Amino acid sequence: MNLTIMTEKRDSHYFMTLDGELDLYTASKFQEALEPIKSEGTHDIKIDLSKLSYMDSTGLGIFVGTLKSLGKNNNELYVIGASERIERLFEITGLKDLMNITKGDES
Repeated sequence: MNLTIMTEKRDSHYFMTLDGELDLYTASKFQEALEPIKSEGTHDIKIDLSKLSYMDSTGLGIFVGTLKSLGKNNNELYVIGASERIERLFEITGLKDLMNITKGDES
């Protein structure tokens, strides 16, 4: 179980790419990568999931926490390129209605 995270600061947002599996075993790595961005509180975050092969409820929980944290500073969370299976997780939990989820490759 492996997760690679690439983060790039751009003009108005941070762009993150997740590659691998986001689950109980790798969630702390994702959380650690998000923490300084959330603490800064000045930028939107766009997360590319096109290379993510698996996500469980632990990963969903991180997205919920990030969404709440960003909302405190009127910043947005964007999820890009999720597979149908992962997008379905956002849909059945109701998160799809709360987040900006797109299929395309927006950076």
